Parts: sequence; C-alpha cells; structure tokens
Amino acid sequence: MPRLSLLFVGAALALTLALPAQPTGEPLELTVGQLVDKNIAAKGGREALDALRSVRLTGRMLVNQDQLELGFAQTKKRGNLVRAEVSLQGLTMVQAYDGSQAWQIAPFQGRKDPEKMSADDAKSLIEDADLTGFLVDWKAKGSTVEYAGREDVDGTLAHKLKVTLKNGDVAWVYLDPDHFLEIRIVSQRIERGAQVEVETDLGDYEKVGGVFLPFSIEAGRKGSTSKQKILITKGEANPELDDAQFRFPASAQPTSK
Repeated sequence: MPRLSLLFVGAALALTLALPAQPTGEPLELTVGQLVDKNIAAKGGREALDALRSVRLTGRMLVNQDQLELGFAQTKKRGNLVRAEVSLQGLTMVQAYDGSQAWQIAPFQGRKDPEKMSADDAKSLIEDADLTGFLVDWKAKGSTVEYAGREDVDGTLAHKLKVTLKNGDVAWVYLDPDHFLEIRIVSQRIERGAQVEVETDLGDYEKVGGVFLPFSIEAGRKGSTSKQKILITKGEANPELDDAQFRFPASAQPTSK
C-alpha cells in the first residue's frame, strides 16, 4: 500500500553539510532544514499542506509481475486515519487505521470477517496514514532526521535522509536533486523480531488540492523482483469522510489476529 505514506530542525541538526553543486544553481552547502524546506515547497508549500485535511485516491494495482490487475481505492484524513481497499472479482480486501487501532478484512485469504491487526502487521499501514509524509513536521512527530550523503537511484544522484521514527524504525528518504520530491523510500521495520526492508519508488506526481502527490507507487521487499504497483487515476482533495469508515465495525466480534 501506498503508503500509500512526510519541518523544523533543532540547532543540533542544522549543521552545514557540504554538497556538490546542483545543476539548478543550488549553493554548495545545504542543511537538513533547507532540504526539508525545499521538500515542503516542492509539495506545494506550507499553506497548501495545512489546507489538505483529507484525500481520496482511486486507481489500479498490478501484482504478479503486472499479470494481475485489481481495483484500488484509498482514503486518508487528518489524525492519521487511513482506509485502503483492493478489489477483484467481487471480493474486496480492506485495511484501515483509526488513529489507534488497525484492522482488516482479508477475503483473498479466506477470512471475510473484520479482524484486528497486530502492532507489527499494522506498521506499514500506520506509516502510510500520514497525509504529508515523513519529513513535514518531523520534529513534532517525534522523529529525528540526519543527512546521509547522496546516492544513485536509478541514475539520479539523490539526497539521502535518514529518518528515525518515534518507535525506533528507520525510513531512508531519497529526494530528487532538482525537484526535492521523494523518489524512493526504504523502510526498515522490526516485525516479529526480525528486520524487514521495504523499498518504495514514487513518481508521476500530480497536484491534488494544491499538493503534489505521487500517482505511481511501486513497492516490495528490498532486492525482490516481485513488487506491487499502484497507479492512481484520480485524486480528490478534502472529501467529506465519516470517521466511522476507519473504525473497527461495531457489529463485528473484536477478534485479534
């Protein structure tokens, strides 16, 4: 899922970092704060980001090396609320998070009743619930950000930022050197006692309510040739969303996974 998944720096993180000259005339030296500010500006600016209270994205998901196509829909709302639906042949898988509890319906696995997700299983969903991503307001979110140099991303010498989340998990965020939007995120999470690395490539940014969002998301375990692709065809800014759709259904039995 896309995560579907984003300003301020303290004096200790505002150390000057020597960088090669940018083709767009960027100065030789930038700080973590400047990189984050450029990312915010590239997304549409602080005013536009603050005005985005919810979003609805629809499109398609390709799996099994693009051999199987499924319908995809995702809604997000301020407060870290998210709901994603994947549909095929009359069956719909649901994963949702209401800001405190994650749950799912997994008919493709033979489970048609809602069930609560474990903390580990919910990590990627919770990361994706953030409307603005890892970098925006990172300090308020309890994260730390460090500059980690530059690294080649499919021919682009991207800026690499290490984001350590409040729970200790790490996200390596790669920014395009010209446009300062995320082009790759590598999430390192501890799940069931083992480290899991998920690589997500982002592209085809489109403006939704004044904010640029990726309309192409390709994700999978790092090093794997089997990845899922999400191609967004429509984005809606600030739709009216009932909080109930994100909560575990009241009529369901509170079964934990």
